[in-house]
Amino acid sequence: GKARYSKEADNPERAVRAKGSNLRVHFKNTYEVAMAVKGMNLRKAQSYLNDVIDKKQGVAMRVFNGGPGRSAQGKNLHAPGSQVRWPQKSCRFLLDLLRNAESNAEVKGLSPEALEITHIQVNRAPNQRRRTYRAHGRINPYMSSP
Repeated sequence: GKARYSKEADNPERAVRAKGSNLRVHFKNTYEVAMAVKGMNLRKAQSYLNDVIDKKQGVAMRVFNGGPGRSAQGKNLHAPGSQVRWPQKSCRFLLDLLRNAESNAEVKGLSPEALEITHIQVNRAPNQRRRTYRAHGRINPYMSSP
C-alpha cells in the first residue's frame, strides 16, 4: 500500500519524503541524531553524520542525557553539560534515509544540493519477541528493544 506520513508538505511538488519503519536502532540515540540534523541542508547533514561516524563531531544529548560522559566536542555544539555521544548505527540508518530522499529528489527533477531537512520524526519501534525455556516446562518472554 501507499506509505502514510504524519505531515503533508506545504508544496508537494518541491518536497521529497523518505521513511523507515520499525528499524532496529535505539530510539533515544536516533531521536538525538535526528534533532541534530533538523534544519540542515542535505549535504551539510551528510557530512555531519559522516563526521560523527568518524568521531570528529559529536551528537549533543539534550533530552535523553542520563549517562553520557562529558567531552570537549560538546562545547562546539553548546550541548548541556558538554554531554555528547557518537551513535554510529543511528547515523548510518539516517544516512541511508537521506540517500533515499536524495534519489527521490533526482527522480522528481529537483536539485539535491538545494534540499533542506524541514521535518524529521522518530517513533519507537515495537519490541521484538523471542521465548526462553525455563525449568519445569515454563516459557518466559525474551524481549529485545530494537
